[in-house]
This record gives sequence, C-alpha cells and structure tokens, in this order.
Amino acid sequence: MLGGTYQSLLSAIAECAATLTGLLFVAMTVAGRHGPADRPVVIQQVRAAACILVFTNALAVSLFGLVPGNNAGYPAVVMAVIGILFTAAGARSIFSRPLARRHAPRQLGLLALLLLAFAAELAGGIALIVNPRNAGASGLVGNVLVALLIIGIARAWELVGDRGAGAIASIAVLTGHDHNADEGSMPTVADGVPPARSTR
Repeated sequence: MLGGTYQSLLSAIAECAATLTGLLFVAMTVAGRHGPADRPVVIQQVRAAACILVFTNALAVSLFGLVPGNNAGYPAVVMAVIGILFTAAGARSIFSRPLARRHAPRQLGLLALLLLAFAAELAGGIALIVNPRNAGASGLVGNVLVALLIIGIARAWELVGDRGAGAIASIAVLTGHDHNADEGSMPTVADGVPPARSTR
C-alpha cells in the first residue's frame, strides 16, 4: 500500500478513471459509429480499446493500491504487461491489413506513447514489489497513472470526434493542411446520407 501522501492521489485517480470510463461508454453509444469512409474499422477498434484499457488500468491500479495491506506494485505490473501485450496486438492488427497499413504512420505515435507509459509502469511496479517504501517508484507509478488518464482523454476525443487530437494533427489543423477535417465533417453515402443532386 502506498504511503498516506499517495492515498489521496489514488483516490482522485480512481474517481476520475471511473467517471471517464462511464462517459466513454455513453459517448460511444450516442456518437455515430461510422467514421470517414476511407478509415478502416480496425483503426477505430484500436482507438476504442486503447481508451478503455488506459482508463481501466488507472482505475484498477488505484483501487487495488487503496486496499489496506496491498502492494500497488503487483497490480501495476499486471496491468502494464496487459498494456504491452495490447500495444503489440494493436500494432499487429494495423500492419497486417493492407488498407489499415496506409494509416499506420498516424497511429505510430499512439502506439509508441502507450508502450512508453506501460514500460514505465512496469518498471515502477517491479521496484515497488522489491521495496514497497520506494518513494521514487511510488512517484513514477503515480505519474504514469495521471499520464494514462490524459492519454485516454485525448484518444477518446479523437475517437468520438473522428479528429486527430495529437500535436501533429493539431498543428495541421491550425496551419490549414488538414485535408480530412472538411471531408470528415461532410455527410457521405457511408453515413447513410445520399449525395446532393445537381440542380442542372
């Protein structure tokens, strides 16, 4: 169990993660299920799974860490391993499909960020198992959990809005080089809306 100074942090993270998970389910239910016509379904699936995974990770580690007598290192290691395996599976799903492979460069940032976060969580969890009073490891795990919440929020916005939420995508929008921005907002046949007929 982490020290008293971290119990408040874990409580806040658990509350945020539970709330965000519920909101994500509601948003995915209410939002349209069809993204841009040229975007493979596997991309949407990886994004949705990544959101659920990071929120569940933060929630599980926080709740188990709050149980008296528990060593937060064990849930951190378990969830980190699950996260690394998910990242590998997500990359395989994207690169194994020719249509999705064209979108792979835009997904590498997400996969690399997830891998980095889960690797840091794994290292912090192992350090806590070895020494439960390791302040550095406790701080590392706490920072990773906060980072996972932020990553999940960004991916959820991208998932629901069908818009990139990363730094590169944001710069592209601001500089007017995001050609998909207008295309993604226009109804298409794939969305169930027939194309406008010419008046001539």
